Amino acid sequence: MLPATHCAQPERLRLLSALTAERRLDFWSLPSMVKLTFIQPDGASQSVEADTGATVMEAAKQNDVPGIDAECGGACACATCHVYVDAAWVDKVGTPDPMEEDMLDFAFDVRKESRLSCQIKITDALDGITFRVPEKQF
Repeated sequence: MLPATHCAQPERLRLLSALTAERRLDFWSLPSMVKLTFIQPDGASQSVEADTGATVMEAAKQNDVPGIDAECGGACACATCHVYVDAAWVDKVGTPDPMEEDMLDFAFDVRKESRLSCQIKITDALDGITFRVPEKQF
């Protein structure tokens, strides 16, 4: 008669194999990095690398971009992460949803290219995008 632990070995191997396959998938699906550039009102620029899947606001906060305060932490409940999307990128970023439009009413100097950076998800298509930080956020 075989010990009870021996009978469990095939199940352990199946679980180990499943975990290994899952980790391989996770490894291959790691977020890629894209370049974002923030231009300050005085013309100074700061380029940062950011993970796809994050928001522009998260990238700005992680890299200490001046003027992006994000007081609500990305909940679309304030307008302290207001940015201007460079005109060449407006179509790739898309338009604000109604909730974001309502919050933009609280921002200063809103323009057609205004967005809340907490509402812009970073994708590979945004690699090289430029944002301008409004002067009134200082």
